[in-house]
Amino acid sequence: MTSIHPSILSADFANLAAELQRISSADAVHVDVMDNHFVPNLTLGLPVVKAIREATDLPLDIHLMIDDADRWAPEYSEAGCESVTFHIEAAARPRELARILRSHGSKAAMAVKPGTELEPHLEILSELDMLLIMTVEPGFGGQSFMEAMLPKITAARQAAEDLGGTVAIQVDGGINRDTILRAAEAGADTFVAGSAVYSAADPDAAIAQLRKLIPGS
Repeated sequence: MTSIHPSILSADFANLAAELQRISSADAVHVDVMDNHFVPNLTLGLPVVKAIREATDLPLDIHLMIDDADRWAPEYSEAGCESVTFHIEAAARPRELARILRSHGSKAAMAVKPGTELEPHLEILSELDMLLIMTVEPGFGGQSFMEAMLPKITAARQAAEDLGGTVAIQVDGGINRDTILRAAEAGADTFVAGSAVYSAADPDAAIAQLRKLIPGS
């Protein structure tokens, strides 16, 4: 099933409560947490995420682009976030971390940068609910979709199918009306869209338009 997760990285941070209301048809809210160490950008942290939790009933899809994910990721789960994604490049004990997140009631997800090989990390796929394939270098919104990531998406989908198809394959970066179908055809079923949604006059209508581009969604 197709899921659209608008990224509030492209929203108006001064009016987040109102911006959340503009995406009421979304399947989840994608929240990018950046620490200016793991990626060269600084966004928001746990206190703001807790405020977002209070401001919306939509599921929260937290994408942690931070160092020391083992230390910090569980706190987002404890804050009531439905899904928490850590980067494999920032986790010392990813299998254990995934289990901790699940034990706190969150879905556990792992993200992979464009330059990181997927194959060495597929051994923990059974511990995950979602695998995020980055289709841009993480850190900033508005970047162009990297076509070279399509084979990685396909490999991720095949690995998920080999486990019974219970792991969602998410893509993040450059997803818009021109790229979403290619990502879907490669095997993605969960799509993070920032500027493609929030640059529209009606973000909810933009979400609907993205859905319509994927057959059967």
